[in-house]
Amino acid sequence: MTEERFDEVVDVFLNSIRETLIVKGKEYRRNNNPFHNFDIGAQRSGLIREKVLDGFLLKHEISIADITNDLEKGILPKISTLDEKFGDNVIYLILKMASIIDKIENDEK
Repeated sequence: MTEERFDEVVDVFLNSIRETLIVKGKEYRRNNNPFHNFDIGAQRSGLIREKVLDGFLLKHEISIADITNDLEKGILPKISTLDEKFGDNVIYLILKMASIIDKIENDEK
C-alpha cells in the first residue's frame, strides 16, 4: 500500500466515523442525551452504563475476530464490511471514552 492510499483510507474512515456518530447518534438520543440507550440499559440491568456499552462493543469485537479467523482460511472480506465492522468498533470505543469523560466532568462514580 502506498502512503497516499494509506492516507486516503484513514481520511475516508475518519470522515465516515464522524458522520455516523453525528447522524446515527441523533437516532438514538433522547432528551439531548447521547448515552440514552446505555443509561436505560444500566437502569434495567443494574450495571454502570460503561458495562452496558461493553456488551454492545463485544459483538463488534467478535465480528472483527471472525474476519481475522477468515483471513487464516484465505477468505477476504469486502472493504465495505471492514468499514462497517471496524467503524462500529471505533464508534463504541469513542462512546465509552466520552461516557467516562462525562462522569469525570460531572464528578460521578
